[in-house]
Amino acid sequence: MAATLKRQWFLVGIVLIFALVILDQSASLARAGIFLKNHQGPRFMIFIIFLFSGLIIEPDQIRAGIRDVKATAGAIWVILIVAPLVAGIFLMLPLETGTALGLVLVAAMPTTLSSGVVMTGQAGGSMAHALFTTILSNCLAVVSIPLVLPLLLIPLHLEAGITLDRTAIFIKLLVLVLLPLLLGLGAKRMGLVVPQSLKKRLAMANQCIVLCIVFMSLSGARDVLLTQGHTPLFIVPLAVGFHLTLLGASFGTAQVLKLERGRKESVIFMGAQKTLPLAVMLQITCFPQFGTALLVCVLHHILHLMMDSYLAARMQANNI
Repeated sequence: MAATLKRQWFLVGIVLIFALVILDQSASLARAGIFLKNHQGPRFMIFIIFLFSGLIIEPDQIRAGIRDVKATAGAIWVILIVAPLVAGIFLMLPLETGTALGLVLVAAMPTTLSSGVVMTGQAGGSMAHALFTTILSNCLAVVSIPLVLPLLLIPLHLEAGITLDRTAIFIKLLVLVLLPLLLGLGAKRMGLVVPQSLKKRLAMANQCIVLCIVFMSLSGARDVLLTQGHTPLFIVPLAVGFHLTLLGASFGTAQVLKLERGRKESVIFMGAQKTLPLAVMLQITCFPQFGTALLVCVLHHILHLMMDSYLAARMQANNI
């Protein structure tokens, strides 16, 4: 039991944070999380994650990740093509409009900015390729979302004028991803020596920072989770089923492309994970009347982090 808990400490941490925030009757933890969220907490922590990533990754790994066209194509295939197709199949189920809308928003999103990179590294995969996939998929999202989302809304008989601030998205990627990554790489080029033991501690720190980001996201969604009554009971199996399908598609894609260990992990985690902030922004600005959609986005995010943290630890332990 102790060995299992040690191996799955990240999953245990997510579950513990969820329980503490939701069950805290005084809501003091949630208020602290909301305060941090409203004062640039997530952005600061994402910046630190990629700064540490720059200290962990070597320049030749960056070049190898960019050159791995096959793995990149596999990840983008799952993110931009497979996910919307899977959502279209799930929409054949008798879903309430808000629930279906939440699923559609999730499916149209690019991959996560931070957790996918961290879990790829935890599982023994190429963090450099995961970083490249993060940047590429989020850049492509400014084109793909306005194209894909209206198509997925047709069965729901909904319309929305979707406009994305392309400049803001690119600036966010530059400031939160590329700048800290280059600072970390530049520090080593200037002579900073980062021994392997320190790299392991930095990787562990990145996982802890992801837990802090989960805490802030969950704190902001606490009221929605508590006021929706028994609705989560219907959303949880939907979110789990959707993410399991994406994981299966990601594993299958890696298998078809014959990606070996070290290359397939980024396809699996980056392909299946979806970013939360952009989905929340679209729900609030375009569909504020469907509160259940926000619940789907938040629950899916928390659940897929739980599922993937377990998977990453298993892949690392079993050298899969």
